Parts: sequence; structure tokens; C-alpha cells
Amino acid sequence: MMSTPNSQPVVIYRKRRNAELALCLLAAAFGIGGYLITHLNRDAALPSNWIAVSAIWLAICIAAHLVVRLKLPYADPVILPCVLALNGLGLAMIHRLDMSFDPSPNAATMQLIWTAIGVALFAVTLFYLRDYRVLQGFSYILFIVGMILLLLPLLPFLSSPNNAANGSQIWIQIAGYSFQPAEIAKIVLTLAFASYLTENRDLLQLAGRRVFGFQMPRMRDLIPVGVMWAAAVVVLIFQNDLGTSLLFFGLFVMMLFVATSQVRWVIIGVSAFAVAAYVIGQLAPHVATRVSSWLDPFSNYEANYQIITAQFGMAWGGLFGRGWGQGRPGLTPVASSDFISAAIGEELGLVGLVAVILIYLLMVARGLRAALTSTVIFGKLLASGFSFIFALQIFAIIGGVTRLLPLTGLTTPFMSQGGSSLVANWLIVAILLLISHQARRPQVATVPATVANLADDETSLINLNEGTA
Repeated sequence: MMSTPNSQPVVIYRKRRNAELALCLLAAAFGIGGYLITHLNRDAALPSNWIAVSAIWLAICIAAHLVVRLKLPYADPVILPCVLALNGLGLAMIHRLDMSFDPSPNAATMQLIWTAIGVALFAVTLFYLRDYRVLQGFSYILFIVGMILLLLPLLPFLSSPNNAANGSQIWIQIAGYSFQPAEIAKIVLTLAFASYLTENRDLLQLAGRRVFGFQMPRMRDLIPVGVMWAAAVVVLIFQNDLGTSLLFFGLFVMMLFVATSQVRWVIIGVSAFAVAAYVIGQLAPHVATRVSSWLDPFSNYEANYQIITAQFGMAWGGLFGRGWGQGRPGLTPVASSDFISAAIGEELGLVGLVAVILIYLLMVARGLRAALTSTVIFGKLLASGFSFIFALQIFAIIGGVTRLLPLTGLTTPFMSQGGSSLVANWLIVAILLLISHQARRPQVATVPATVANLADDETSLINLNEGTA
């Protein structure tokens, strides 16, 4: 920290790239260790290709670090290692779940390929997006694109077989490949919200009448809230997806609060969503089913078989778990996607699950720190929005698996099987690192225009005096 005369203290951040490299190597060891220990516990021998697999994963981790070292030397040194640790643990657990079936579905191989694609797009973003502020100023265009992506699964000719299998209308199929457009929509809509709120935060903060000591917003300011509320209701009713509905509406309300620092927006948003959820819960059977499976899963054993087996698995794991490869997490249907945290709880125990949650919390905290250190309003809103996306997903899905909340169906970031989620999350991390780099790098001191003009006048006067002498 340094200070200049008549100025505030200036914090000088160190690059800390060597610390990041050490943490990345440790994070890579988590994934490799889980992969190897699983085979040692189940087969009492290492797999024949363990050197090649370990080298590939280590190369991906080092490549991601080298890109950050080259392009963003002042970026936060903790976010990338947290992401690699979670991604590696997810790969190891998906491979372990593959071993529960004969023949093996090789889901871990596909997840590794999607990880490589995600890291490649992460690198492309860092190389070509030199300043994230170029994304500002397209709020309405981005909002329209985001809403189209969010509602795209409702088109019948794009419907995917995964919709029938998972019970939610959230997938589309193009050229034989299934894709979840809501994962890209969360990036686009966060950019749209941040841009809109940056431009209108003063009006949203100050405009409106006071009624009984409570400052009411203007009707025109409620239009964006109403649009997002309507979109959330459409997703909840027609796409049968409580998680996505909660994620996007909660994201918008949170960013409103961050932009204005006014609790009224939280009260209005939570009240509107609670009313909609209650009414829909009385009319739509799938919402009532989610609530009943949360309160009393044994009321319908066949319908709630997934959550029941997950509960038994975590109970069997206990405090320290059965050990990598020694539990039976494959008994839980679709454990590699929605219920991968239950598989972690069964084989690594409550201690291992809490450790994973702490890594998530550390990643979210560093994202919020990037928001706090940013001097650009757009950067503050963008970093806080992306951090909240991770926080809400983690809280909703792990809370649903442990029956703290009704099950929402959101993915566990970086760990759950799924290419669209993994790629989208890597893009979010790229933008977070861009924001933290621009916030932490040394700022070039600029001379005010008045001072520069005075200096020019003084130089001219000296030259004039020398000429007359």
C-alpha cells in the first residue's frame, strides 16, 4: 500500500502467479488422486492407462494457468485453482460411477472432452476479450437474446428426448446433440442486467413516492421486474423447471439490490415470486409433487426413489465416508448429474462434502471480492451477478439433495455431468478473471487537464521571457 500527497491510500496488488501455479498443481492432484484411489480400492491395481490420463488432466490444468499467467498477470490467484479442484473431483466421481455399470457408459471420457472444450473457450475469451466493458451498452439486445434462449425448449421441433427422461422441458436437440440453452442464457441475461442497471441505477434508486415511510418505485421501473417475473412463471409452468425459474428471477432481484442498495426491491421480488409459486403450486401438479417429496419422500416410494436412495447413501457414508470406490452410489438414478453431491457424501462422507462446499464458498467469496475491488459499476454488477449464480446453484442443488430445500434440478457447477453447463461455467470464470485483473492491476496515474494546461502556460511564459531577454 502506498499513498500520495492529498490523496487516498492506493493498494498495490502482487501478481501471485507462482502461488496460483502451486494451487493449480494441488487441485490437479485432487482429481488424479480420486481416480487412482478408486482403482486401488476396487481392483487393488492401477489402470493400465493411468499415466496417460493423469498427464492429460495435468496438461489441461497447467495450460489454463499459463493462459492466465500470460494474459491476466494480476487476476485473482485463487479462483482458477478452486475451479480446477471441483472439475477434477467431478471427473473422478463420474469415472467412479461409470465403474458401477457393465458395460461402462464412459461418461467420464465425454466429460473430459467437454472440459477440454471449456478450457479452450476460456483461453479464447481471455485472448480476444481484452476489455469486458465492450459488452456494456447492449442491454435490450442481450435481454431479447437471453429470453429467446431461455424459452427455446418450448419449440416442439427442437424438443430433446432428455426432456421426457428428466421431466423438465429444458433441452433442445440440434444435429443429434442435446443442449441446454438456459446455461448460455444465464451469461447473456447477466450481461443484460448489469448493462441495464448501470445505465438506470440512479433512477431506480431515487425515483418514486414515499408511502407510509416506504419508497414506492414508479410503474415504469417495475416493467423489467414484471417481465422477469412473467418469464419465471412461464419457465415454471411450461418447462416444469423450478430451479431455472428461481435462478433467473433471483439473479435479477439480487442485482437490483446490489445496484440500488435498497431492500424494497428484495421485498417486492421475493413477494412476487412467493405469490406466483403458491398459486402455481395449487394449480400445477409437478410443483406440488416437488413439495411433497421434500416433506415426506416415503409417501410415494416409486416417484421419490432417487431422493430416498441418495439419503440412504449419505447416511451409509456417515462422517468420513466409505472411501473412493467402496460405496454404492450407482444405486441412485442419474447420480452423475443431479445427485453427484450425494455420491460425494456417500464415499467421502460428511467431511468430504463439507470440504467441497468450502471450495465453492471460497470461489464465490473471491468472485465477490473482485466485485468489491472493481472501480467500474458495470464490473461490480457483473462480478456479483456471476458469483450469485454459483452461490444460488450450490445452495439450491445441495440443499435439495440433503432435503434442506425442495429439489430444483439445477446442476452442481463444474462437477455434474453435462457439456453445456461445464462450458458456460468456464466462460463465466473467464469473465470473472478479466474483471479481477482490471481491478487489481496498477492504475496509470493521469494528470488532470487543468494541471496540464497550467504546465503548458508556464512553459510558454518561460520561453517568452527567454526570447525577450
